[in-house]
Amino acid sequence: MNLEIPKKFSPLINQAQQVAREVFRPISRKYDRAEHEYPKELDLFASIMDGMNDGAADGGTGAGKLARSESNGGGGNRNGTNMKTVLGLTELCWGDVGLALSIPRQGLGNSAIAAVANEEQLARLGNTWAAMAITEPGAGSDSAAIRTTATEDGDGYILNGEKIYVTAGERADAVVVWATLDRNKGRAAIKSFVVEKGTAGMTVERLEKKLGIRASDTAAIRFDNCRIPKENLLGDPDVSVEKGFAGAMQTFDNTRPVVAGMAIGVASAALQKTRELIALTGTDLEYHHQTWTQPAVTRELQLMEAELEAARLLTLRAAWMADNGLPNSKEASIAKAKAGRVGNMVTLRCVELCGSLGYGETELLEKWARDSKILDIFEGTQQIQLLIIARRLLGKSSAELK
Repeated sequence: MNLEIPKKFSPLINQAQQVAREVFRPISRKYDRAEHEYPKELDLFASIMDGMNDGAADGGTGAGKLARSESNGGGGNRNGTNMKTVLGLTELCWGDVGLALSIPRQGLGNSAIAAVANEEQLARLGNTWAAMAITEPGAGSDSAAIRTTATEDGDGYILNGEKIYVTAGERADAVVVWATLDRNKGRAAIKSFVVEKGTAGMTVERLEKKLGIRASDTAAIRFDNCRIPKENLLGDPDVSVEKGFAGAMQTFDNTRPVVAGMAIGVASAALQKTRELIALTGTDLEYHHQTWTQPAVTRELQLMEAELEAARLLTLRAAWMADNGLPNSKEASIAKAKAGRVGNMVTLRCVELCGSLGYGETELLEKWARDSKILDIFEGTQQIQLLIIARRLLGKSSAELK
């Protein structure tokens, strides 16, 4: 097992580092304070990214490219789009998580389109900036409890329901909505539908004021007899009890390693800044002493580095498995659970270690601590990830282990 980053990704990583340092960091505090104001600086970067993807021989990078590779029987060793996206977003979130979530045409809905859309839908919707609407007032981490309905009506579907915490819900060109075709058939009837901005019956009710990722808009959206064409149902329209909603859930197997990478990025930023600030006090931060002879702060920083490295390796493995067409549901949840918890722990502890500098707005440490919390919540909370891992390890279904 080669633990080094493939050399072919060096240009991507270097470019992401430059964007994080030169574009994101300088405006990070500005858009944290100006919540709901669109970061215009991202338009140029998004255009550059579109150009790179259009000309990429290997499929490009980003949320809209996260389709899983065909299985190679476990005999190959492919590092592709999933790995590139994880590595790139890790660096971008070293700059700013909220801004990374605000890049046009890189919404979570784009990953759903890439995961389950057919060829016609990919061609038609591939360049659409799509948000993802899953969570409801009565259905949070339990996606199977979704109550929003999609009723077949002639050549279309009629959506009714309410979605909350929709990232980029106001800014995006479309929203991928999870809804049920038949509440009596449970999770098997849940499908994802693309609703384009401006469709009659879709209303953005409000934008949330949040603890962190303030540069990213988070919307509550209501669907009131919202009619969409049948071709906007992503994937297979048939309700299959055996298959369940595996197609829709495959989105999470692709995106959870990405969110884990985001947590690693913001935690790395906090750890790096904390080392810089503590080094100014003259504290020895080198590794040549035994732990029992080191200053307490040095020992703690090194322990956090070890936890972060463990999360990073788990995340790279989950992304590699997706690139090689291997089932990675358990590994994706392990990576998300580990990185989400470690990211939040590291950023909070860095605030504590840096005292007044960590708690005040002179540095970005307090902001990173606020931003990191969401990465342990969305794409499935810490508790849900542990439940999924337990089900996979024990061979239990969701009905058998709740």
